[in-house]
Amino acid sequence: MSELGIQQEELQELQRRLTILKIGLCLLMGLLALRLWYLQVREGIYYRDLSQTNRTRAVILEPARGLIYDRNGILLANNVPSFNLYITPEDVKDREALITRLTELIGLDGAVVRKKLAQAGSKLMPRNVKGGLSLRQAALIESHRLDLPGVVIRAESQRNYVHGQEAAHLLGYVGEVSPEQLDRDESQELHQGSIVGQDGAERAYDRFLRGRAGQKVVEVHARGHEIRTVSVKKPEAGDDLYLTIDVRLQKLAEDLLGEEAGAIIALDPTTGEILALASRPVFDPNRLSREMTPKQWEEIVQNEGHPLTNRATQGQYPPGSTFKIVMAAAALETKTVDPSTKVRCTGGFQFGRRLYRDWKAGGHGLMDVNQAIVDSCDVFFYTMGRLMGIETIAAFAGQFGLGHETGIDLPFERIGIVPSPAWKQKARGEVWLPGETISASIGQGYVTVTPIQMAHLIGTVANHGVSFRPRLLRAVVERATGRLQELPAVPRGRLEVKPETLALLRDALAGVVTKGTAQRAKSSFVAIAGKTGTAQASALRPGPGELLPKKLRDHAWFVSYAPADKPRIAVAVLVEHMGHGGSAAAPLAKQLIETFVKLAPREPLIADPETPALSPTVALALPERHD
Repeated sequence: MSELGIQQEELQELQRRLTILKIGLCLLMGLLALRLWYLQVREGIYYRDLSQTNRTRAVILEPARGLIYDRNGILLANNVPSFNLYITPEDVKDREALITRLTELIGLDGAVVRKKLAQAGSKLMPRNVKGGLSLRQAALIESHRLDLPGVVIRAESQRNYVHGQEAAHLLGYVGEVSPEQLDRDESQELHQGSIVGQDGAERAYDRFLRGRAGQKVVEVHARGHEIRTVSVKKPEAGDDLYLTIDVRLQKLAEDLLGEEAGAIIALDPTTGEILALASRPVFDPNRLSREMTPKQWEEIVQNEGHPLTNRATQGQYPPGSTFKIVMAAAALETKTVDPSTKVRCTGGFQFGRRLYRDWKAGGHGLMDVNQAIVDSCDVFFYTMGRLMGIETIAAFAGQFGLGHETGIDLPFERIGIVPSPAWKQKARGEVWLPGETISASIGQGYVTVTPIQMAHLIGTVANHGVSFRPRLLRAVVERATGRLQELPAVPRGRLEVKPETLALLRDALAGVVTKGTAQRAKSSFVAIAGKTGTAQASALRPGPGELLPKKLRDHAWFVSYAPADKPRIAVAVLVEHMGHGGSAAAPLAKQLIETFVKLAPREPLIADPETPALSPTVALALPERHD
């Protein structure tokens, strides 16, 4: 082939390749154009929003919880400033390195941080991994901020209980919302990390106290740190609560219990308002409301004294001789006896092959129902129980509120046991034995009650058979409007007991203090009526000269009211393993009642002479918030 032919052939090959290249370039440009159209037109809104999300973040602003006051305007719970450490998982590329660095700086618990960062939820949502940082710790974090991607310190409010452990079981404590709580219908406004009431009034009235969270939209840079604020929606503080308790009586009730386990409850029998509610042992609500390690929590939960148990509403004890109030009413109403009927007490009651002993070894002699209550004669009530039967006893116990919730506005109330053949068959798969009725007749055996039930019971007797639901909340102040709304008393009903039966009971209860088993409750300036009880806590009985270990000794009861002729306060005292109610419990009730009378507690809700008379719609000049 000539040289010219070769050149022409090479030129054709080059043109062919150029044509293929042009076609390829056109296809590539077409694909790029198609992709650009897809990204900018078809998916443009999505990627614009994604870009905006990467540039800005929505930060939840936690609201300040509402304040809690006693009936006289004394502050019980407020909020104090706190430095909290947050981490946004999306901004953390190397979690272990970050955790190691934070541990070096402020001693964080790495396991806790890992658990919180691993929780379900948006990775763009900051996680509160450590609350209550000291000023020094916060300063350390801020000084190393550039080396800590996704980490931010926020100044927020932290719950504070002004009087420490005082009224701990009544007020409760707060904590981070649990996954189970988030799933509830009433938790729709909450979010992961929300602080909610976990016990006591904090839990019962969380819907008022927690307020509404706000939101701040901020611009962040590549490491997740804030550059500027784009917009802010302020949080709304929670409403303030005024409780029914008088903090002076509350403190006295707790001081009276001292280091002994037990409960003291004082209430107004004409309204159901709780004036004091003490339970021992106690816990520190400030400690529980702040960051705790699993070990610290375990120490509290496994404490042998069970400090988290509110013995006033959750402790279940045999009522002992305080149950004789129910027995006397049942015997009179069923005409098992009349006021003049007498039973001879020789110190024991023979039933079958067993002798049921009276607390007084030599016996009380002839006893009518009044004398049997005054001297707490066991044999009289053994006899009544045998004649009436357990079904009648159970029916009257239920009418007096035993075996049922009182309805007090505290969570986790327990109901005790009012036994019957049906109950025993269901609970234990066994038939009822006649001898068990004898034990039940003096508040032993399977019978158990809570101190709040006994306070409600004696309050109902004091109020001539009319009962009110025990309650802690007296008024709510809306923070948005400053308006106060008082809550009315809630009637529960009237005992189906004749007035003359109640009159006999009240006369006998007054005699218990003036000449019976509770003479140590006698006061020089106020007439007190009541009933003692000694509840057996163990089947073991000491031999001659022996002493039982304290944990096996009897519980001491005293239920009372005053003034005897026109009651304004009802008190139930239960002291665990302290023996006789007349010597261990009655003097405590006396001191509380006398203090109540001296304080003249019928004072205005808010102790301010400029405050107008209360009404559900009046706007008040409120005490300054301490947030």
